[in-house]
Amino acid sequence: MADQNNPLIVQSDLTLFLEVHHDRYEEIRDKLSLFTELLKSPEHIHTYRITPISLWNAASSGLSKDDIFEILTRYAKFDIPQNVLANIENTIEKFGRVKLNKSDHEGKLCLTMSQPLIATEIENHKGLSKILKEKIDPKTFLIDLMDRGLIKQKLIDLGYPVEDQVGFSVGETFKLGLRDVGLDGKSFQLRPYQTEAAKIFYQNGDERGGHGVVVLPCGSGKTMVGMAVIEKVQCSTLILTTNVASCHQWIHELLDKTSIQEDEIGEFTSERKDIRPVTVATYQIVIHRRKNNDQYPYFSVFNERNWGLIIYDEVHLLPAPVFRITADIQSKRRLGLTATLIREDGKEREVFSLIGPKRYDVPWKELEKKGFIAEALCHEIRVPMTKDDRMSYITSQNRSKFRIASTNINKIDVIKHLIEHHISDQILIIGQYLDQLDTVAKHFGFPLITGKMNNKEREKLYQSFRLGEMSVLVVSKVANFAIDLPDASVAIQISGTYGSRQEEAQRLGRILRPKEKTSFFYSLITKDSNEEEFAHKRQLFLAEQGYKYFIEDWIDSQENDPSNGQ
Repeated sequence: MADQNNPLIVQSDLTLFLEVHHDRYEEIRDKLSLFTELLKSPEHIHTYRITPISLWNAASSGLSKDDIFEILTRYAKFDIPQNVLANIENTIEKFGRVKLNKSDHEGKLCLTMSQPLIATEIENHKGLSKILKEKIDPKTFLIDLMDRGLIKQKLIDLGYPVEDQVGFSVGETFKLGLRDVGLDGKSFQLRPYQTEAAKIFYQNGDERGGHGVVVLPCGSGKTMVGMAVIEKVQCSTLILTTNVASCHQWIHELLDKTSIQEDEIGEFTSERKDIRPVTVATYQIVIHRRKNNDQYPYFSVFNERNWGLIIYDEVHLLPAPVFRITADIQSKRRLGLTATLIREDGKEREVFSLIGPKRYDVPWKELEKKGFIAEALCHEIRVPMTKDDRMSYITSQNRSKFRIASTNINKIDVIKHLIEHHISDQILIIGQYLDQLDTVAKHFGFPLITGKMNNKEREKLYQSFRLGEMSVLVVSKVANFAIDLPDASVAIQISGTYGSRQEEAQRLGRILRPKEKTSFFYSLITKDSNEEEFAHKRQLFLAEQGYKYFIEDWIDSQENDPSNGQ
């Protein structure tokens, strides 16, 4: 029976509202995370949604429709709409109607349907008929081992998420342990949520585990989760990440916090191509080719060793060509790490089918409350244009308008004011347009880091910033991802990539490393321009994570300090 003292409201459109200040909030939040997606988490009411992917995630973890019904019924303030229950039942029961298993035929797998009618539907599907090799009985087909990923991609698009029971190859054994004390003499211990994430992913080696995605905020230590998983599987590991600096960060952390030796770690990048028991590679080198119609010469890294685990760092950025390779290596354990499963190309289903379901997630604000990431205040400052720029803006086409607004020269005055106010802080000035960044760097005499700078020089500047030898860096989008600058506490975003929510989250993440003082994220937007519209879209993800945006005009900001608008 529904109880109006309960904090959960379930709506017929499959959205759920949870009262944050209720005594049972944490208990219910943990239950909902098993079968819903968290959409918004502001101060008072959190919004969740039940989706096919969230239900298939739940089913792959062993949750049944009855388990979900019981949770909703126990905590709901009002009666559950009948269509919600019917939708959950219809969707979740699709998981497991098609299963993949080993077969007695060499190089083949068994694809088994729960009903002959489903087999008939799949057999007659244009995109699937070519993959099916032989019909063993009315409900079972043989497929090639190499089509394990491809069939899962195709079937999830058809609405039949495959229950893959084939399991994983053990891979080449490699012993690795976590240190209690790092090489720098500091004690090291996994945080509780990092330990839990690794445990849930691995599931004691059961075939239900060993593949999937861990979602944690920027700055919360996703690399540590990866190292904890490597320790559990005790096998050779390939780590794919976004750039060379990120590779070097992984290598540094592995050497500092595990028993691995330097000659046991390989770097496979544009700079070096060493294969070792644990190898860190960039997505860029893996998909590098001279011409569009050439083969990918470095795809061979996937076959250089008998990998037992592949880690996809920043899995939401996984390049499309790597999806194809991922489809071919389904026998390997696969861990995706990300701050957000939002993909601007809409390939979330492919992440589910090829990497695995979401295994672990935790709200950003929960970690902030516990001190695991920094508190951050977000400000949008709207800056007027000069008269000349305004005339150019109103006479230009939309794409040109965005660039004119983004590179508004008046933003330099705001930057100057913010730097003076945060004179004792470590500051990152981040932007999209290289000519704008160059102008800012030269105006203030700050170093500029872009993709054109070689990695050695880049890392030298990052290290100087870490050591406090310089307090301001101007950086292009190369610094969006996986750059560990723990003392950075102020980010000034002067231009962005249209409405990219991914980018907004990653840029905020540059200043979320744990620290005692509050961090500040400033986004400079040209007033009365289409940059305002795109900025609103970029803010959406952070607003959904519970971050407040204080919006003020630059004229007002000169009189009232923006960092005081708390």
